[in-house]
Amino acid sequence: MSRAALIPEERRLEAAPPPARNEPARKPRATSRTSLLARGEPMVWLNGGALAVCLCMILGLLLLILWNGLGTFWPVPAVLIQTVDGKHYLGEVIRTESYLPEPGALAGLPPDLRAKAQDYLEQNKGRSTRRLIRTDNFDLTQTHHHWVSDFKIAEESLPEWALIIERATNDGRFNGTPKAFLVDGIEIATEPAEVWANFNQFHSEVRERFLRRKKIKKEDDGTVSRKEEEARLAVTAAELGHGPESPEYSAASQKMKEVNDWAAQEHARLNGEVASLDKQNDRYQIRLTTADGTEKLLPLADIVRAYPANQLSFGDKVGIFASRWWEFLSDDPRSGTSEGGVFPAIWGTVTMTLLMSLLVVPFGVLAALYLREYAKAGPVVSAVRIAINNLAGVPSIVFGVFGLGFFCYIIGASIDGVMFRASLPSPTFGTGGLLWASLTLALLTVPVVIVATEEALSAVPSSMREGSYACGASKWQTIRRIVLPRAMPGILTGTILAMARGAGEVAPLMLVGAVKLAPNLPVDGVFPYVHAQRSFMHLGFHIYDVGFQSQDSESAKPMVFTTTLVLILLIAILNLAAMWLRGRLRKRFVASQF
Repeated sequence: MSRAALIPEERRLEAAPPPARNEPARKPRATSRTSLLARGEPMVWLNGGALAVCLCMILGLLLLILWNGLGTFWPVPAVLIQTVDGKHYLGEVIRTESYLPEPGALAGLPPDLRAKAQDYLEQNKGRSTRRLIRTDNFDLTQTHHHWVSDFKIAEESLPEWALIIERATNDGRFNGTPKAFLVDGIEIATEPAEVWANFNQFHSEVRERFLRRKKIKKEDDGTVSRKEEEARLAVTAAELGHGPESPEYSAASQKMKEVNDWAAQEHARLNGEVASLDKQNDRYQIRLTTADGTEKLLPLADIVRAYPANQLSFGDKVGIFASRWWEFLSDDPRSGTSEGGVFPAIWGTVTMTLLMSLLVVPFGVLAALYLREYAKAGPVVSAVRIAINNLAGVPSIVFGVFGLGFFCYIIGASIDGVMFRASLPSPTFGTGGLLWASLTLALLTVPVVIVATEEALSAVPSSMREGSYACGASKWQTIRRIVLPRAMPGILTGTILAMARGAGEVAPLMLVGAVKLAPNLPVDGVFPYVHAQRSFMHLGFHIYDVGFQSQDSESAKPMVFTTTLVLILLIAILNLAAMWLRGRLRKRFVASQF
């Protein structure tokens, strides 16, 4: 039998070639086209474009703050401008802008100058340029700035001996040229170069005596006054607790008498030292002439810094720039917080943020642990989670009002009534302070910590919990040794977010502790060393105060950018420290995750 006969008939029919037909060949089947929208490419481009726009906005804002913040303390030349109406202005040009003059702006000009001004405006299509001159000398002119239009300028120059003087008084800067240097009321130099040389010779020692005087009044004299107040409060406490006829009251009164006698001697000694320092400093004065010819006598002790603005080399400018930055970061505010330093605000911001973090993390983590590991799913737990999410959307000023009413007026007043009765009616804890501000911001940021901690706990694989239970560990042992260490990076993420939000809040702090000016830090050598009941300064509140409450808004505007730059850098440093710790914890436990 042949091999073909063994093949089934059906397979032979399938393998046989089809019969020839005279039909036309079929067209190839059209390939189906997938729409561009189905591939997702438009959404990719849309998402990428949105990300690029967000990055450009953030980088643009940071560059604006960086440019204006870093340029605040760079010294610029001082220009002397004489206008056609005979006025003189000496100072720094801080802004230039183009504007449209009013119709009657040329009416007061002489005929020849009016014609020139009209030609100038016609060439510029009716617009002119004007400059804002920081003339300072507020104690003489009652203003800090003047606008000067270009068509009103008769003469402009850069005086060789134009001095920019920064004063410690609230009058701000003073601009003028040196006229004479006086010692004991006698002019020992009248030439500008000689006056400047004598100023450099004596200013450092005068400034050293001024700082010593400031230390005596702020620290030494304050310590004596504090001991007097403590003795007085001890007498009041003994009277309230034991009565005016008790031995305790008599002992406290005797102690107060001894303290008062000692304090009187100390005050007399300290006042003598201050008077001696003042007498030595009062010997040295400098006379200056303003742009309009007015003379002003300035004590050297009132001068923080002075420099000839039009004689500075690049190295001199760098030195002044660095000196101003160091003063800004390490000194107290002056001139109504629009000049000087912000060290009390930096200290208050850092301390409040760290204290807030120490308060919010334990409560947030414990709440998240209970909701995730212990609580059974049900309407109550769902309601709690909804409440937490809604709490995150409550305006921050509401937390400030709650903190003022609950922490200050209820808890703080109760503490005063129990522990500080002798100080009443003056409140100790019954008013805004560092502790109440930290607790208020802890309430504000606790939803962030709870949500982040829950997400971190849910990310721990269930197999780790089951393996721990299989080895005989209890639930708490599993949570403490297995779950929490591996969730710690996520918990720190929540802490970072809470720190970033809390450090930049301002509205609640205006009600529960932050003040415009508090140069004395709430820390000293008396137990408990850090007094959390005292008010404090905050960089965010300082930005608001300088930007919107300053009498010299134009001079304060650069300080707003500079303080904002410091606040951003401070938050970045705190966040980087937390991120570094989170990275170390992640490396430690990543090898054991599966």
